[in-house]
Amino acid sequence: MSRIGVFVCHCGENIGRTVDCADVAQSLGELPGVVHAADYKYMCSDPGQQLVKQAIADKQLDGVVVAACSPRMHEKTFRRACSNQGMNPYLCEMANIREHCSWIHEDRTKATEKAIALGRAIIEKVKRNQPLQPIRIPIERRALVIGGGIAGIQAALDIADGGGEVVLVEREPSIGGHMSQLSETFPTLDCSQCILTPRMVEAYQHPRIKLMAYSEVDAVSGYIGNFNVKIRHKARSVDDTKCNGCGECQKVCPNKKIPSEFEQGLGRRTAIYVPFPQAVPNIPVIDRQNCALFKGRAKGLKKQACGKCAEVCGRQAVNFDQQDSFTSVKVGAIVVATGYQLYSIAQKQAHELLQGYGEYGYGTIPDVIDGLQFERLASASGPTGGKILRPSDGKEPKKIVFLSCIGSRDPAKGISYCSKICCMYVAKHTMLYRHKVHDGQAFVFYMDIRAAGKGYDEFARRAIEEEGAIYLRGRVSKLERASDVVKVYGTDTLSGENIVIDADLVVLATAMRPQPGIESLAQKLSVSYDAHGFINEAHPKLRPVETNTAGIFVAGACQAPRDIPDSVSMASGAATKVLGLFSNLELEREPTVAVVDEAGCAGCFHCERVCPYGAVEHKDIRDRKGTLIRVVANVNKGVCQGCGTCQATCPSKKVELQGFTDEQIYAAISAL
Repeated sequence: MSRIGVFVCHCGENIGRTVDCADVAQSLGELPGVVHAADYKYMCSDPGQQLVKQAIADKQLDGVVVAACSPRMHEKTFRRACSNQGMNPYLCEMANIREHCSWIHEDRTKATEKAIALGRAIIEKVKRNQPLQPIRIPIERRALVIGGGIAGIQAALDIADGGGEVVLVEREPSIGGHMSQLSETFPTLDCSQCILTPRMVEAYQHPRIKLMAYSEVDAVSGYIGNFNVKIRHKARSVDDTKCNGCGECQKVCPNKKIPSEFEQGLGRRTAIYVPFPQAVPNIPVIDRQNCALFKGRAKGLKKQACGKCAEVCGRQAVNFDQQDSFTSVKVGAIVVATGYQLYSIAQKQAHELLQGYGEYGYGTIPDVIDGLQFERLASASGPTGGKILRPSDGKEPKKIVFLSCIGSRDPAKGISYCSKICCMYVAKHTMLYRHKVHDGQAFVFYMDIRAAGKGYDEFARRAIEEEGAIYLRGRVSKLERASDVVKVYGTDTLSGENIVIDADLVVLATAMRPQPGIESLAQKLSVSYDAHGFINEAHPKLRPVETNTAGIFVAGACQAPRDIPDSVSMASGAATKVLGLFSNLELEREPTVAVVDEAGCAGCFHCERVCPYGAVEHKDIRDRKGTLIRVVANVNKGVCQGCGTCQATCPSKKVELQGFTDEQIYAAISAL
């Protein structure tokens, strides 16, 4: 290229305060091959883009360099402007003189020199750019939603209502997630089941949603628009095509004392069960670990130990010999909405992060419970019918203590991040308690009250000012059982006084954590996750519901601690992205992918071993007679994400990344 235009942006004062932009433009304009150079205060604005377009037309430019902010921010903006003027967009490049220069330097002279050097490097690279064409990929207009909580349900409904087909996979026997366990929701104190149940039924009955409950994603392959997903259906031991949910099998089951997972261990269930009365689908599951028949089989007993559920089933739906089955589906997009679990200090021996919380007595003192257990006590459908009663003796607690930040914001013992919802659900719990125990007194030990949301601060204040909860700023040092009360030892840091409360019940506001197994799922999907196991978004501001793998989106608390409104908003955002993807018959992708020189490929397949996306395939090279000569590497353009790992690994240097060839990189380095 011999006619390059250079455009230097002041970015308001972000660049202009530290870099002499006019001097940068003048210096770059004197380089060989540069026929136009200009600077402007806001190059990304409409007038700034018009400067680029006008220069392309007037100076017959065949290359453009914009010295401004990060290419992640505005590269598409300027490439679109060039494309609108008839130039191939991949002949436009950005030199990052904001993040790489002005933001990290204070000396104006040195910063200006560095900006010139960065611009000079990109100019040399652009001289060697080749016109590239976008990659077009056919799209399967079906989406997979992983997780049947409120986020997964919302995403599935929005996609289906928009005309797309949806496969909704939930690993539990019923959809609903943790929201189905809640009594009421903040800040409006709406009945959780009243809001959620209609949405569950709507998702189950929607003609474009195929619900696969009690199922898990086993394997994922393919790429955006063309994912192949293998789903494992766990054996219910009940034929869901025959069962009508009459419930007779549960009535005759002799084992009725199994702790209920849905009731958080406070209630009991049978060995054949549905998690809760409003379960969707209303198809029971046999708990094989606690079923007398399966226990007998495990012991090798010849005589059938039970089987009463099968005897009373008029539709012969119970099938003790049922095995796991598999289904393969092809989808164009995937939404991950696997939700959260509560930090459980009862498992302190099972995980190194949970060690050191013995002072709270959870699991040893029966009247120390967590937030979800309190929700079940307060729920009208819970084990106590909505009455707040102590687990130890069934008496009504007159003094109750709520402890915030158990597991959150505690790097020394647990997790460094704030779980966001704890302050709010503690305030809600104090209100639910006061509404049910009118003469009771609630105490709250807290670090800080974080109530960020519409109506949230007013809600938290209402707990104190109207409902009479006593908030004490400080940590609790120890809990111990003393006769029929739990002694709570703490300090009020505002008054400087030590506090001892004889509590009838203690509720721990434990932190939100990702669901177990999220790392394994993330690896199957080839998406990244942070140190705590939350799925990483592609960009926190510009791409908050996208992941680093094209075609895979994220919603709800699997990405970070989130409340219900945030989860629903994210789900709708992810659904919108999916529908946007489905709006075209073909997908247009960036052409910056790896290409193999087949003539020089040695077939060592080092590139295949290091590719994190599985984009490298085997290709047979045959002669005219069809005889196999050799096997070489081939890059699937639909899967490749342009990371360049294969290019760096190839010992024969026969893999190059379009747009980042060795020649371009060496030219840029030489220019520095």
